[in-house]
Amino acid sequence: MIVVTGATGNVGRLLMAELTAAGERVVGVSRRGAAGVQKGDLTAPESLRATMQGARALFVLLAGGGEAVDADAVLDVAKAGGVERVVLLSSQGVRTRPGARSHAPLGAFEAALRGSGLQWTVLRPGGFASNAYAWAGSIRERRQAAAPFAQVALPVVDPADLAACASVTLRDNHQAQVYELTGPAPITPRAQVEAIAAAIGEPVAFRELTRAEAAEQMSRFMPAEVVRGTLDILGSPSADEQRVSPDVARLLGRPARDFAAWATEHAAAFR
Repeated sequence: MIVVTGATGNVGRLLMAELTAAGERVVGVSRRGAAGVQKGDLTAPESLRATMQGARALFVLLAGGGEAVDADAVLDVAKAGGVERVVLLSSQGVRTRPGARSHAPLGAFEAALRGSGLQWTVLRPGGFASNAYAWAGSIRERRQAAAPFAQVALPVVDPADLAACASVTLRDNHQAQVYELTGPAPITPRAQVEAIAAAIGEPVAFRELTRAEAAEQMSRFMPAEVVRGTLDILGSPSADEQRVSPDVARLLGRPARDFAAWATEHAAAFR
């Protein structure tokens, strides 16, 4: 049995489908629970104890709200249930921005995992293609999208590729491996909007936000340190953050999917 935390999110939902299609018995967990998904919270490890019984592998996805997670306690509960292998969805920023508070919880979980005695694999994606859902309402209603740093390109990754990579590493032995997962080419916010426009077959206007405007919008649903860290990467990425990693292709035996493919598949969200 494989336990998937964050099972109702952009990656977890797809991972559940990947594992089920591969013939695995899967138990999904989310903070609020859902149809076919158990209720459990990484910030309350005891809430996961019953779920972990009989599991052999665990996928860990930490919430982006900045809540403290006692990684050692989570891993102790997992070991007590029989888990032997853990795959953590971390972030490229743990390596590229080691001093950033926004990535500190992931860095701490990585460190605990390395010292846990369990088999472990860390997946470190950059930005997600699905972050473009933030434009869905304005594109549907007004055929407009707004974002900061219009001409700064990053190799965003399709969550479907993340789920496929997680499935591979949960089912096979990738002990003590760290994989950086990106899309196949850097793409700017302006070009992302153009790809969405092509996918829906209608023009979409683009407005470039100032950093302050973007920070004000993001602060409505992100802690301040996460806003700062995110905008630092979006506006002033390092060469490493703009580099295309070969790890998706290495794990899946095919190229990473580009943003245009993601936009075409999810065009209905923007129509």
